[in-house]
Amino acid sequence: MQINPKLIKNQFEKSLDTYNKNAVVQQIMAEKLVEETAKIKNCYDNVLELGSGAGLLTKELIKKITFKTYAANDLVSKSKYYVNKIIPDAEFFCGNAQRIKPSKKMDLIISNAMFQWFQDLEKISNLFKNLLNKDGILAFSTFSPENFKEIRELTGLSLDYKSSGEIKNIFEKNFKIIHIEEFTHTLNFSNPLELLAHMKNTGVNSLTTQHWTFKEVKDFCDKYKEIYPQITLTYSPIIVICQKI
Repeated sequence: MQINPKLIKNQFEKSLDTYNKNAVVQQIMAEKLVEETAKIKNCYDNVLELGSGAGLLTKELIKKITFKTYAANDLVSKSKYYVNKIIPDAEFFCGNAQRIKPSKKMDLIISNAMFQWFQDLEKISNLFKNLLNKDGILAFSTFSPENFKEIRELTGLSLDYKSSGEIKNIFEKNFKIIHIEEFTHTLNFSNPLELLAHMKNTGVNSLTTQHWTFKEVKDFCDKYKEIYPQITLTYSPIIVICQKI
């Protein structure tokens, strides 16, 4: 499906203040991502974080990784406030991550739960390779095609998620794959409305501009309860750490 950057920005802008409290799985992903990155090296000169949001990954990174300079990027300008609360002298680039132009090359580019929004990973691989110094590290997390399988089955809406094998094939042209792992985490809700609120509060309801009528919401909830009596939502994260070759 076509991704609408304006819609993504609007939805994440609305959810920024509620994101960290609700982003249970993204928190687990951030912890794993930082842990695996720090195993390779825990000190970098220049670090660039993509999709910094409300600073969830930033908070985890400073626990285990040291750096000389830190830059962050997000579509939402308010993200600068969250990042600078954690790292006061961090440089901030507002806008599309594919268009930012840092003044220096990076030693670590890191991003949590954002790469699924990129439509052309071949292009992304080439772009971020060129932003890295020799032997620089690209560390990111994304999701597999099993992500939100319940929503896809009920609505037909889904991002074009890549499998871990497809991701490996794309990035190994420019990078040495050091670590790749995939896992599943299922959230349980008391009712479908609670599930929809969770998606809204984490900004991941950015697949369509369509506003549902009361009847459409009711139909969705009824169908969800019928097919998934336990009211589950499946996340299927992929963690990737690679080094520029």
